[in-house]
Amino acid sequence: MIEMLTNPSNLLSAFIAIVVFATIVTLAAPVMSSNGLEGRLKSVANRREELRRRSREALSQKGGGGGTLRHSDEGMYKNVVDRLQLSKLLEDPKVVDKLAQAGFRGPKPVSTFYFFRFVGPFVFASVAAFYLYLINGLGLLPIQKLAACFAALTAGYYAPNLYIQNIAQKRRESIVAAFPDALDLMLICVESGMSIEAAIAKVGAEVGSASIELAEELSLLTAELSYLPERRLAYEGLARRTNHPGIRSVVTAMIQAERYGTPLGAALRVMAKENRDLRLSAAEKKASALPAKLTVPMILFFLPVLFVVIMGPAIIKIQDVLKHR
Repeated sequence: MIEMLTNPSNLLSAFIAIVVFATIVTLAAPVMSSNGLEGRLKSVANRREELRRRSREALSQKGGGGGTLRHSDEGMYKNVVDRLQLSKLLEDPKVVDKLAQAGFRGPKPVSTFYFFRFVGPFVFASVAAFYLYLINGLGLLPIQKLAACFAALTAGYYAPNLYIQNIAQKRRESIVAAFPDALDLMLICVESGMSIEAAIAKVGAEVGSASIELAEELSLLTAELSYLPERRLAYEGLARRTNHPGIRSVVTAMIQAERYGTPLGAALRVMAKENRDLRLSAAEKKASALPAKLTVPMILFFLPVLFVVIMGPAIIKIQDVLKHR
């Protein structure tokens, strides 16, 4: 078994099989992918019903302070985290905001994050030690193997953070790409006489084809505007979940417009223009960085082919001349 796993031809065959499978999955993904808007909006509707139920329970409590709007978590991960006190051992004060930016809300994702942050280092280190000490040592010295296991241990500790950051970054890009258009739609709705809650709900239903994540956030904002004790908390929650300066400025403008009674349409018009400028500047930044990124691929892939196309006929001609001589 060890000889079969360490055979270079078998490793090359496995690598080629993985590459072919990844290519097939990449080509078939657009056809097989389904629109998740309905599921996202259903989860937001469940969250709205939960907020309504919790709000009614809080209002029915006598003496005040007895009601709560928080979910509860009684799963396996929660039991492990509580028994080992991982929330104190691996304490991260920003973990709730990070998970919210990635689209994970409630206490259950927090328990899952702490569980995998605790288990991940041991899993990575065990896999590295099993491979280096039992399967193939790669010709490394014992101290090098120990260093590799320690590096795997460190990678396992930071792997959950990197995973959450990657998901949050993709989600933020999807929201920011569609946010200026959503602001334009919201401005039209507000200037036509609709309330801000109705405008946000309408835009959330219409923008789903462009960004499911933004539709989810706007639907959640509508629910929080209805059931949170202060409207300011709902707006600040949107800014905290998106973590983008353009959206933060819009949230600040909307809070100030409600506090001081300034026209909301004018503020939305200015914010929409600023967000369009931010999107244009981001596109220009990517375009300016494109030549530097294309330098290495052109040297590795384009220039050899170009040399073959240009010099190939000349080399063939020279070979024919030498044969006749």
